[in-house]
Amino acid sequence: MNNLPARIIDLAVQIQQIPAPTFSEEPRGEFVRGLFVNEQLQDVSMDSHGNVYARLPGREKHAKPLIVSAHLDTVFPKSINLQVTRRGQGQSDAGKISAPGIGDNSLGVASLFGILWSLRARQIELAHDVWFVANVGEEGLGDLCGMRGVVDRFNKNVIGYLVLEGLALGHVYHRAIGVRRYRITAKTAGGHSWSDYGQPSAVHELAALVTQLTALHLPREPRTTMNVGRFEGGTGINVLASEAKCELDLRSEDPAALERLIYQAEELFRFADRDGVKVTAEIIGQRPAGELPVEHPLVKLAVNCTKEQGLKPTLTSGSTDANIPLSRGIPAVVMGITTGGGAHTTHEYIDTAPVEKGINGVARFVELVGESKK
Repeated sequence: MNNLPARIIDLAVQIQQIPAPTFSEEPRGEFVRGLFVNEQLQDVSMDSHGNVYARLPGREKHAKPLIVSAHLDTVFPKSINLQVTRRGQGQSDAGKISAPGIGDNSLGVASLFGILWSLRARQIELAHDVWFVANVGEEGLGDLCGMRGVVDRFNKNVIGYLVLEGLALGHVYHRAIGVRRYRITAKTAGGHSWSDYGQPSAVHELAALVTQLTALHLPREPRTTMNVGRFEGGTGINVLASEAKCELDLRSEDPAALERLIYQAEELFRFADRDGVKVTAEIIGQRPAGELPVEHPLVKLAVNCTKEQGLKPTLTSGSTDANIPLSRGIPAVVMGITTGGGAHTTHEYIDTAPVEKGINGVARFVELVGESKK
């Protein structure tokens, strides 16, 4: 058991070295499938989405299973430099490891195996089956397509879901933030910046719309956010742009607050569409909201397993794979493996020392979850 954190970290680095942009996770998925086979797990398979499954059988044939998942994909393109930098002494109990995607979510995927290794090392035989799932489509425009497929497969005939994230150790996610995403396109006739001056430019029109959107009042409670993450258009500095596009992300902890914001935004889209200016808004992502009460046995268990490791648990909300089961009334919690920072940047890093506490906490959750349902 003493070398367990080091094994998990080494595996996380191996996983991180395989590029896995959203919609291009297959090489990483095949690697994980091979690892599942090597571990002699049962029913190893890959579905049409690219999700990879493996079953650890329990004693009781008809007991509901626990689903433990971690997403394969990253926010980085295949061209990103995946160089790994180790700081400190390079040991599992000291220092940091920096690498794009190491915490989100290579460490989470590696922790699927860390849980398995922990159970086997302690000779824990579970009453229930555990399905380990490495799923696709969690990041960006994946719109949780992988987890939708996983939940469609198992439906409600489960104990629940434990979703692993490499970062956020000590946080227990039990509320799912609702998300609506749009791709907004403005089109005009275009023209020359001098001779056609005064005619509409798609870039100007879309920029004006974004200014109106960002002027909307957003409540702090419940927390509600807006972000224009991409903006593109035009063909030259002296050209009135004939087309421009942006991508808009709307979020809220409260479904009603999100619906109000959606209404306000769509009203602005509608009024921006006028003679000579065509504005369209395409929905490119919808992450449904949901919540598991703090009194639920799975939330209590996650909190207790975190406390066992000498950590102070923080109950929180987020937009994760857990959105899908929670939105369908299926119990789900998210737990982290370690601390770190720089997620979604090339400077992403994990702290290596806390990995032991993180893996011990999630392994205990898997061990005890059957008891929590009695």
